[in-house]
Amino acid sequence: MTGSRLFIRKLDHKINGLSSGSFIHQTVDHLFRHESGKLIASLTKVFGPHNIELAEDVVQDTLLKAMHTWKMGSIPDNPTAWLFTVAKNKAIDVIRKQKRQKEFADNISHLLKSEYTLSATINDIVSAGEIEDDQLRMMFTCCHPSLSTESQVALILKTLCGFSVAEIAKSFICAVDTIDKRLYRAKLQFRENKIAYEIPSGNELEQRLENVLTAIYLLFNEGYNSAQHAELVRKELQDEAIRLAELLLKNNITAKPQVYALLSLMCVTAARNKARVDNKGNIILLQQQNRNLWNNELIARGINYMEEAASGETITTYHVEAMIACEYVMANTYEQTNWPAILRYYDVLYRLKPTPVVALNRAVIISELDGPEAAIEAVHSIPGINAIKNYYLLPSILGELHKKAGHIDEANQYFREAADLTSNESEKKLLFDKMK
Repeated sequence: MTGSRLFIRKLDHKINGLSSGSFIHQTVDHLFRHESGKLIASLTKVFGPHNIELAEDVVQDTLLKAMHTWKMGSIPDNPTAWLFTVAKNKAIDVIRKQKRQKEFADNISHLLKSEYTLSATINDIVSAGEIEDDQLRMMFTCCHPSLSTESQVALILKTLCGFSVAEIAKSFICAVDTIDKRLYRAKLQFRENKIAYEIPSGNELEQRLENVLTAIYLLFNEGYNSAQHAELVRKELQDEAIRLAELLLKNNITAKPQVYALLSLMCVTAARNKARVDNKGNIILLQQQNRNLWNNELIARGINYMEEAASGETITTYHVEAMIACEYVMANTYEQTNWPAILRYYDVLYRLKPTPVVALNRAVIISELDGPEAAIEAVHSIPGINAIKNYYLLPSILGELHKKAGHIDEANQYFREAADLTSNESEKKLLFDKMK
């Protein structure tokens, strides 16, 4: 099977021009990103996690059928119901062909292997009405402790959120081949360990919830700063991340303070979307943004979520990052930003999460308080900085700092290096503009 982004491009190309262009494009992307995660979650309940590739294949075939059917007429009034019906029929066909070779979900395998109960069982289990619980189970199944943390996050992004391998690789700052291997090993673990399709309890719930939140966080970040898409901001991915986090709030056992904190961070950050890019797709940095374009409703939601997050005793990285984001939007102007408070938050964040990326972002705040030379020194003093040598923001930030310090030749060299490391055209244009 081809990768998800290749499939979207193929689907989009086939039906392009058959209906109003922008509507078709948005619908296709929505169907893969949003509906495929629902379908895979429901079908995994039927096939079992050890057969997750069967679920992915059925979903792929279902979307191909949609492509061929809809190009002959129009998109149905209820695309989700149409897709669920087709997926159920295809699942029944697959089970009939493979029931002697494969075992399916333990609790229903015997029902699926009998013609008397096969169709009724599929119709009962694969239901849009069960989708919220199914997606929660899928999230936690993907984050089973027998999998490495990296594999857990890659799997949930790939199967539940519709990420391409390239997008996951950018989020992890690693090679595409590395992600392919992680996904392969994760699916192998599903088969070998007979991982159950369930929401865990007790200490295991806390452990898996952390990885679920990491996946949602990365999904949101891909929407905030897209890796492989022509547009820098992809609102549909941000909306999907917020939706998945809100699913966690609907279940009492997963409605934890850190979930509220992550939602606060995402809402407050997404509130600046309209001000981040102009009508030509050019990036507008925080200092030049029109704050009247910020979404005050989202800001208010984010602050409300932050108040709920404060109810717990534990402070997580999401709490601290949300407070940093809140500081930015609470300032009336860029000049009125409370940089000392933000630096204190970064000091706390670095203690909780001592990574080179956090230290790099902290250096930017040092520049605002102590000037570019102090910030350059802080960047070069970051422990383990070689781990992010291929991360485009490292040379981008060094270029900006050297430019502020008057080191134009060094700045332009760093900007060129950063442009070579990013695949986003908006970022490339911004970096080249800085060299003028």
